Amino acid sequence: MTFHSFRSRGALRARSLMAGALMASTAMLAAGASWAETTITAVMHSGLRVLDPVITTAHITRNHAYMIYDVLVAVDGKFAPQPQMADWTVSEDGLTYTFTLRDGLKFHDGAPVTMADAEASLKRWAKRDAGGQLIMDVTESLTATDDKTLVWKLTKSFGPLLDTIGKQSALPPFIMPARIAATPADTPISEHIGSGPFKFVVDEFQPGVNVTYVKNEDYVPRSEPADNMAGGKVVNVDKVVWTTMPDVQTAMNALLGGEIDYVEAVQVDLLPLLDGDPDVVYEKREPMGYQTIGRMNFKYPPFDDVKVRQAAQMALSQEAVLATLVGNPDYYEVCGAIFGCGTPLADATGAETLTSGGDIEGAKKLLAESSYDGTPIVLMAPTDVVTLAAQPVVAAQAMRNAGFNVDMQPMDWQTLVTRRASQNPPAEGGWNIFFTNWLVPEISSPLVSPMLNGRGDNAWFGWPDDPTIEALKAEFVEAASLEEQQAVAKKIQAHTLENVLYIPLGQYINPQARRANIVDMLASPVPVFWNVKKEG
Repeated sequence: MTFHSFRSRGALRARSLMAGALMASTAMLAAGASWAETTITAVMHSGLRVLDPVITTAHITRNHAYMIYDVLVAVDGKFAPQPQMADWTVSEDGLTYTFTLRDGLKFHDGAPVTMADAEASLKRWAKRDAGGQLIMDVTESLTATDDKTLVWKLTKSFGPLLDTIGKQSALPPFIMPARIAATPADTPISEHIGSGPFKFVVDEFQPGVNVTYVKNEDYVPRSEPADNMAGGKVVNVDKVVWTTMPDVQTAMNALLGGEIDYVEAVQVDLLPLLDGDPDVVYEKREPMGYQTIGRMNFKYPPFDDVKVRQAAQMALSQEAVLATLVGNPDYYEVCGAIFGCGTPLADATGAETLTSGGDIEGAKKLLAESSYDGTPIVLMAPTDVVTLAAQPVVAAQAMRNAGFNVDMQPMDWQTLVTRRASQNPPAEGGWNIFFTNWLVPEISSPLVSPMLNGRGDNAWFGWPDDPTIEALKAEFVEAASLEEQQAVAKKIQAHTLENVLYIPLGQYINPQARRANIVDMLASPVPVFWNVKKEG
């Protein structure tokens, strides 16, 4: 992480919190926040409502899953796969992976973890995850041969198997009890029992408002030091409480006043409020940052027509979006690469209008040539997440300028996360377009990027049916060197932007802030609460 702490200009402490806002924040904290020394109270980027880490890629659900579940394989700070719940061996021909469960693991209900649980969890995950689907295409069998052993047999070598099941985000394969993992992959689970370092306190859960986790006293960490998602998950606090404060100004004042300990997402223009307080630190969590994107619904008009999609893409400008979203150019970068700038696969083919300010006249021309008939475009616009509020507004205006009839519908992020899973027509509770953000490591390869899934109803929200992208991903798997992978990635870049599988809108850094006595937070793209200590 990059740290910035300041010990001057105390007048900027910003204690001018209105009485009503203070009462509101106190009420939100009261439901479950214990002021014991070993409690960390955190304001995350969104409230938590959806608890199943398989049916959504929402970051807040992923963060929740890391609190209570564990994974077989995890990546270290160099994104190399390391043993977590299991060690493994690979046959000489690369077709058989044998995983061996480490000792001492049990679920929060006291039941021992077995490889039957891992088998069921992996099979459920693979039905939803793009990389998992590719592995299952070449899977002969995936079987728990006994309580400690899982054998994965392939019909064809799949070199990135460990990287895929060890990925840190966009549907990591969290291990849950087999009875829970037996839930259909498109149906939310109803029990939330893992074997991870924290336990979820069901009785204190207020959806969208408050979540409480307590230390799992029975958890057995690995002996290695914590490193990104890998290594020993040592818990040094008794409790972690996530509380929701949609107003970032309120959260900043609560942090300055010592009422909370951590804020996951801070508006860049509010950072000066923290500059004069020696008890507060802000930092860049992930140096590569996030890519912000637009995603269309391919199932219904008008975005089932590629020319309409191209017109919308041509109307948009990354600079306009990023300047409104972030403001300070020190925290954003115009970037046309779908795999992220600064990554081995970065290429900007096809992104010329996006990175040069858009082309409204070209968009009007394309739209006139298309099948678009003026039907309103249902654009879902979250109002409660600071890093998602600007994109819909900027995009709606640009699309209107190009001739689209845009129906921008405001809603909270968790409502959007639920609604985007609906395959109903836009006029019947469905949608046409929404915007979201991904950590660059989540989209840095065609095997992990959820948007590059062309399997129709089995694809990520938007559901493109695109056999070409699936063939290109298979070609990528076969690539024998980085140079060959880069050549395939360039073809994927061109195909993605020509067919507008999604619209990359540039990269930005999202600062986090914490009390200075919250120490040893891991420099991982995913905010986790093991290894962390609360001093004093």
